Amino acid sequence: MIASYLRYLFTAGNEHGLHSPFVFDLYTQVIRSREKQPVFEEIEGIRAAMKARTDEIEIVDYGAGSRRTNAPRRKISTIARNAQKTPKFSQLLYRLIAHFQPQVIFDLGTSLGITTLYEAKAAPQSKIYSFEGCPETARVAAGNLQSASQVTIVTGNLDETLKAQVEQVTQIDFAFFDANHRYEPTVRYFETCLRKAHADSVFVFDDIHWSKEMEKAWTEIQAHPSVTVTIDLFFVGLVFFRKKQPTQHFVLRF
Repeated sequence: MIASYLRYLFTAGNEHGLHSPFVFDLYTQVIRSREKQPVFEEIEGIRAAMKARTDEIEIVDYGAGSRRTNAPRRKISTIARNAQKTPKFSQLLYRLIAHFQPQVIFDLGTSLGITTLYEAKAAPQSKIYSFEGCPETARVAAGNLQSASQVTIVTGNLDETLKAQVEQVTQIDFAFFDANHRYEPTVRYFETCLRKAHADSVFVFDDIHWSKEMEKAWTEIQAHPSVTVTIDLFFVGLVFFRKKQPTQHFVLRF
């Protein structure tokens, strides 16, 4: 991952030289924005409370696991430190959703629900389906999401629950992929959600340089004929399907 990050730093650009008006506006006004919202403090208070909890829960993990621990029982504080997106990236999701105002959001990887709460507060009128494999983790997340009534937590193996839920919706406007960090499941989840994507949908992939497998998945997603624009921010990748846009792939600093 260090080598990948060094390559990223060497190749990543900024707004200078961006000739796509869509990407320029998105980058300067949304991605690079550091504007704070009052709700951020509220959500970070919940994160702090999770980091202070010493109780343990039984973990069911269908994914690639954690770099730090794969213990079957983990403290909630450990999960809060290791398995949640940082405020920087949670707030990026907030800004993206606030900007595009999607009506139907698929959140693949609820964990403790902190990132999901950012998504919910960004689009109060949306319908969010958040997928979590571990029942005990989902129970804790439900407590953190009490103020977000538009969120439905779908519990169980994503290999089984995602396809069934995709069939129940007419479209997917925004999807955040933060579940099984392996090549085959990532590509399969992408293709499953793609069935209900449209020209204005936005897909965000977490940890695209987490491993060689994830880099392979990201490269394959970029090459998909339905994809027109991608933005590599190293820790996350943004995917767009805008039919009127020329196919372009950007690597940008964040």
